[in-house]
Formats: sequence, structure tokens, C-alpha cells
Amino acid sequence: MNSATTTEYKHILLDDRQVPFIKGTSMKVVELVTSVQAYGWSPEELHFQYPHLSMSQIYSALAYYWEYKEEIDADVKRRFEYSEKLRQDAGESTLAKRLRQEGLIK
Repeated sequence: MNSATTTEYKHILLDDRQVPFIKGTSMKVVELVTSVQAYGWSPEELHFQYPHLSMSQIYSALAYYWEYKEEIDADVKRRFEYSEKLRQDAGESTLAKRLRQEGLIK
């Protein structure tokens, strides 16, 4: 990371591509948000799952998300679509093919 820009949120910085991340970590706000969306985790559960983050960092990231929800939700969608494309391009793994042939998966 070459440079970071400060934001109005104490624990949130923007990297050189303007992607928000939690100061003092390499965790992007979008990564924390996907944990909330995927698992329904509360701030306390986020702290349990990511003990390297303080509650203040977590609340700052969540506040940043709600301020920039539209942009971050669009980023989540782009990431999902990209991963789906990679998955489809890769095709079925040899392990999955073998398990399917053996009737262990459908």
C-alpha cells in the first residue's frame, strides 16, 4: 500500500484505489460487511471472529458502510459476479467429477 487518505471516520482510511480499509489492518470495509451480510453477525460477534479488531474499529467500519451503502453494496455485487465468473470458467474440479462418478454427490 503506497498511500492512504484519511476519512471523517477515525479508523477508516482509503487506499490508493479509494477502497476503504480499517486503519492498522489490511481488512477492507467490504470484507467486514460481507461477514455481516453472509452470517448476520452482530458487532460483538464480529469482534469475536476478528479479535484483532477493536469494537471502535468495527463500529467505525459499520458507520462508514451505512454512509456509503450504495457504493459498498455495488462493490459486493461486483466481487460476487467476478468470483462466479471465475468459478464457471474453471469448470468442475477433478475431485467433484470423481465423487459424482462414484455417486457420492449429485
